[in-house]
Amino acid sequence: MPSGPPAEPPEELTAPLAYEGVWRFTAPALESSVPQARHAVRDLLRDQRVPTGPDIVDGLLLITSELVTNAVQHAALLSPQIAVELAVGADWVRVAVEDNHPYRPKALEADEDDLGGRGLWLIKMITAEAGGKSGVEHTASGGKVVWAELPLACVPSPTSPSSSL
Repeated sequence: MPSGPPAEPPEELTAPLAYEGVWRFTAPALESSVPQARHAVRDLLRDQRVPTGPDIVDGLLLITSELVTNAVQHAALLSPQIAVELAVGADWVRVAVEDNHPYRPKALEADEDDLGGRGLWLIKMITAEAGGKSGVEHTASGGKVVWAELPLACVPSPTSPSSSL
């Protein structure tokens, strides 16, 4: 048997898809940033032609609103700026919101009479229902990133018989 470097797969099997990428923007920790972030995420998904179904888009936009709202309401004192990141892989999409507040929130079920407090619980439910995942991570600067990742709509792979090259 010849011993040489392993064969590389053809480029079309390893090259990123046209819609893959990472987009990051900052916004002031103000209520007006909530709809702006939601619209920016929606526009990026559309402009990049990310293959999402309407349920995934609706869920992702609600998650974006909840994450930015939480950062605005609970972290603004220590974090006058927040960062929103949208990352798209071949078969997943992830939205993350970063702030400089060290507190790691927990998802709590709120009582019927509570006016708020359901944001993270709602994010966890939407994410779980879609077959995704979510989490909270510390940043090197002492803040946190709260994120949710959802699977994309069924995307044919470049090697599947149904796709045309």
